Order: sequence, then structure tokens, then C-alpha cells
Amino acid sequence: MRIAMAQINPTVGDIVGNAKKICDAINLARDKGAELVVTPELSLLGYPPRDLLLKPSVLLHTYESLKYIARQSFGITTLVGFADANPAPTGRSLYNAVAAVRDGEILSRAYKSLLPTYDVFDETRYFEPGPRVESLKLHDQVIGLTICEDLWNDENIFPRPIYHFDPIREIVSSGAQILVNISASPFVLGKNALRRRLISHQAKRWNVPIVYVNQVGANDELIFDGNSVAVDSNGNILSTAADFAPDLVVVDVVRHADAISGCRPSIAPEKSAIATLYQALILGIRDYAEKCRFKSVVLGLSGGIDSAAVACLSVAALGAENVLGVSMPSRFSSDHSQNDAALLAKALNLKFEILPIEAVHLGLEQTLAPLFKNEPPGLAEENMQARIRGTILMAISNKFGHLLLTTGNKSEIATGYCTLYGDMSGGLAVISDVPKTMVYELARWINQSAVAAGCPAPIPVSTLTKPPSAELRPDQKDQDSLPPYDQLDAILQKYVEEEQSLWDIVAQGFDKALVEKVIRLVDRNEYKRKQMPPGLKVTSRAFGFGRRMPIAQQFDPLAKLPQT
Repeated sequence: MRIAMAQINPTVGDIVGNAKKICDAINLARDKGAELVVTPELSLLGYPPRDLLLKPSVLLHTYESLKYIARQSFGITTLVGFADANPAPTGRSLYNAVAAVRDGEILSRAYKSLLPTYDVFDETRYFEPGPRVESLKLHDQVIGLTICEDLWNDENIFPRPIYHFDPIREIVSSGAQILVNISASPFVLGKNALRRRLISHQAKRWNVPIVYVNQVGANDELIFDGNSVAVDSNGNILSTAADFAPDLVVVDVVRHADAISGCRPSIAPEKSAIATLYQALILGIRDYAEKCRFKSVVLGLSGGIDSAAVACLSVAALGAENVLGVSMPSRFSSDHSQNDAALLAKALNLKFEILPIEAVHLGLEQTLAPLFKNEPPGLAEENMQARIRGTILMAISNKFGHLLLTTGNKSEIATGYCTLYGDMSGGLAVISDVPKTMVYELARWINQSAVAAGCPAPIPVSTLTKPPSAELRPDQKDQDSLPPYDQLDAILQKYVEEEQSLWDIVAQGFDKALVEKVIRLVDRNEYKRKQMPPGLKVTSRAFGFGRRMPIAQQFDPLAKLPQT
């Protein structure tokens, strides 16, 4: 059977626009001789739709567009992901559904059986599990219809499956000869390798080909990498779609053969983790800006590594003409930092402004002097500078309609080494899920890639080699307040992403006092993270709606009951 994997980039809530993208894919697939077109999970509404699903008008628009797609799907069958009403008197009012449409008719519907509620997923808030598995009889083939999580319950891949029901076992037992899985699987570093291993294992285990079609694009914090794939019944990859870009791939799927024809005769090699991270962040910036109707961005350029990396990503995402970098030196700003910011802006050819904050800083100090006169200078005085800069950048954003990008990394945000209403002010936290050590890796990769392409390295060498500093007081260094970043990031990986305890981390050779300090910094600064802008998720555990920690809490990992 000739199947088209229609890897589209839907915009959440743009039902009419998404329907047009699906119809464009139908027309292209028909021209390529496909018999079946497969679109991603909830492709008609976009994923994740969240509480848009609570609006009754969403269903009305969905059904109208589904009928339109059915009329456009003449001479070819299309699988469309959508939200369907649950007519039963009990349970959630919706199903996460897939409809098979052709020649103006809805031929059949199938519903998602396994509804994830971990990390960024909250599907039982809206959806009822499908009452049964369903297949589609097309020509002489029986196609098992599954949706995303239905595939992710293999006890041979996951040591502790979280579901008691295995829809893949059920659907194969009912006679399915080909499995189709429509998906909206968010990007995480390293996840695509796991995804392919899972799909190949499932195909080989059940002796059926699998066609897996994933959403591409970014919606709010989540990035979807595409990487749709078709595998044969031996688990061998037949064809793959692009990563981080819309694509349509036609593949011939035969029940017990390894043959393939179509437009993808070879499989692209896997990219490095840093190259993949670079692509993901570019897509995240571009889609967030475009889907929120911003045409340009602004960011502060300090001369440091974080703002340099975000500037490079922004130029790659939106073009240099749509990026404004602003240097805001204070009395504590070093000459080399100001020079590095200017050199970066020139190398990237972005718009660049220098707005000194000394006069505003002095005025604020004079205003507060009567109240502060009997107190020694400290953190409040340092943070004035960050808040002045945040106010200036927000004013520019308001005046010219730029999206303000923040430049804080995961290490700083984890430990609270950031200023509320200062450097945390903005519309999108681009690298909030990228640890500081990885920011350096990314920056070096950006420079190496530029040189390999015959261009000058955009990030100055001194930006990469000087000790990181917020420059809010004389001779300040990050390591005055934080552990060395290699140690800090290793502890954060274990505590935040792997949820290891203090004692687990200490047992691996880390200093107990250091681990305790880091843990307390993380736990005490939850209130800051709750007020930061949405950040692009690239690791398994990001600070955002997938990590739901309380603010007012006093859990103490060292607390013990008194001895009796």
C-alpha cells in the first residue's frame, strides 16, 4: 500500500488554517499516487490545545472542517486527528480521535486508548479513553489505528509500564496487518533514538509494518521535531521524514517485505545532540514569534555567553533585520563586555543600540537613599541595574512591537541567580532549559559551523573564555555565589531531571555541603520560576508546566524525627 506521511505544522486553534494544510497534503499525496494520507495527532486543532477543548464552539468548527476535508479527499483516504464528542452520559465529554475520510464521507473513527498524565501531558483532564481498539479496512489491507501513547507501553523497552492495557497487542490480535500511529510527541534531547528503537521493536515483536506520523513545529513551550518514520515488519527503517520541518513522504508498505519506493531512497544520518538542540531552539523561536504574531525580537546584549547564543539563534530563526540587540552598560560594565557585544552585533549584522543606564541608576539610588541610608549596600542595589534594563527592554518592546527574549540559562534559573522584573522580564525564555555548560557547547558549535561554512565565527573568543559575570558589582564573578558550572550542572541533572535525593547524589561522590546548598537554592526559588515567561523545553524535565512544584512548602531532605 502506498502511504503518504503528511508531517504538518499546525497552529493550535487555527482550525481553518490547519484544514487547509491537510488539504494541501492530500493534493500532493494524490499527485504522488498515494492511497492513504496520514496526518498527526489532533492535526485539525493542533497539539496541545489545552482548555480550548472546553469551548463548545471548538467542536462545531472542528466538525465543519472535518467535513470539508472529507470532500477534498476524493479518490484518496485521509486519516485526520481531531477531538470528537463522547455521546455517553458519563465520563469525559471528548475523545482524542482519528477519522478516516474519503469522497465526502467519514468512513470510520478510532479513539486513543492510553491517555498520558505525566510531565507536560494532562489528557485525562479532557479526554475519555477509547472504549475499544479500531481498524480500517482499506482495499485488501486491515490497518490498525493508534494514537501516540498507544504505542508507548512496551514492557521490553520500559522497565515499568504505567498502563495495564496494551492496545497494540489487542489491535494485532484483532487482525491488523499494518499499524498506523498518529502522534504529537514533543522533542527532548535524545528522544528520537528512543522513539525509533521503540517503533522498530514493536514492529518486529508483532511482525507488522508501522507508519508513525509525528507533528512538527513549536506550540508554546513544546517543540515537535517531526522525524516521522515507516518501518517494515522486521523493524527496519523504510523511510523517514525531515526533522524540524514540514514534509510529505510517500512510502510503499508491504506486509512481509522490505521494499520501498517513493521520494526518500536513503535515510539521513543522525545529527549530533548540539546540532539537534540548535535546530530545535531555532524552530521554537520562529514558531513562537510567528504564531503569536510577532515579526521581530529584542534582547539585551551584555557581552556574555548567554545573550550571544540567544542572539545567534534569533538571527538564524528570524533574520538579522528582525533582531534588535541593546547594550545597556552601567558603571560596573567592563570594556571587554561592551566590546564583545558590539563585535557580536557587527558579525551577525543585527540592529544594535547602546543605551547607558548610569543616569537612571543614579536617579534610582538618590530616590531610595533616604530609606536605604542606614543599610549597607547589597543585593537590592545590584538588582536595581537588572530591573532598569528590564524596564528599558520592555519599553522598547511596547513601543515597537518586538517580542522580548530573555537570556537566562537553566543553571541560573534553577538556583535563582536571576532577577525578577529584571533579566527575567520578557515574552519567551529561549535557553531556560539549557544548562550553562551546554550553552558553552552550543556557542562553540555555532562558531565552528560558521567557520566550516566559510564565514567568520560570530561569537568573540573572549566571550567564550572569560569567567562568566553578571557585572552588577566590582569584579563580580558567577562563581562568587555559585559552584563551578560543571559541578552545578551535574548536580542539577540528578536533582531536577532525575529526581534523585540528596543522599543518592552524595553517594555518587559529590560533596554533601555542596549538594545541600544546590538543593536549597533550587527549592527556595520556585516562586521566581513561576513568574518567568514560557521557556522552550529541550530536556526531559524543564521548568514549566511539566514540573508542578509547590511554592509554599517546607520539605527538608535532612529533617529527622527526634530520637526517643
